[in-house]
Amino acid sequence: MTGDESPAPAGCAAVVWVVRHAETAAPTLFHGAESDVELGEHGRRQAAAAAPWFAELRPTAVVSSAMARARDTAAPIAAACGMPHAVEPRLHERRVGPLSRKPRAEADHVWDETIRRWLAGDTAYAYPGMESFDELRDRVVPAFADVAAAHAGGRVVLVCHGVVKKVLLLSLLRDKTPAEWVSIGKIPNLAVSELVPDREKWKANRLLVVPPPVQAVNAAVAHDPLKTEA
Repeated sequence: MTGDESPAPAGCAAVVWVVRHAETAAPTLFHGAESDVELGEHGRRQAAAAAPWFAELRPTAVVSSAMARARDTAAPIAAACGMPHAVEPRLHERRVGPLSRKPRAEADHVWDETIRRWLAGDTAYAYPGMESFDELRDRVVPAFADVAAAHAGGRVVLVCHGVVKKVLLLSLLRDKTPAEWVSIGKIPNLAVSELVPDREKWKANRLLVVPPPVQAVNAAVAHDPLKTEA
């Protein structure tokens, strides 16, 4: 990625790289906002490998959610770029209530029904104790807009969470809707989407790209098919 962006409108970032955090210490469990799980050893290796790759993009700001897994992913990136690490608390992961810290065997049926309802257009649907697509959108899109406005003309690395990132993409991009939850693809750890302004919306120069140094770290370990990915 080279940051191939057009001049930004006044009061808006020129480019935002939206990134999912690195792998947690318990990647086969649902966590949500209720679980402030840290990165695992593999996740820390992913974050360390990604840091110099991001530095080559010459960002002017590094921002993350306030959750440990996002902060610990963003911190080495900010250090490699020689800049402060800012936090936007509204970008925390989806509230999942009773599913928090549950294995997929106990949670997949609820998640599958949620996605079925969202794909059918019922984006207000949420299992009791959880956030709907609409509630997520109404929380995270204004947070994204505030980050973009706070760094007018800048180049921002924004580290958040899998479900949050997918809601952002399906809400911000001109050619996307919630009906494309599945077709847009899974969001693996450290997947990067390069967004640039497109009048009142955004467009993706790159979508869900895992940096090559992170791919190399991943290739050294076996993939766990039970990992949670939005």
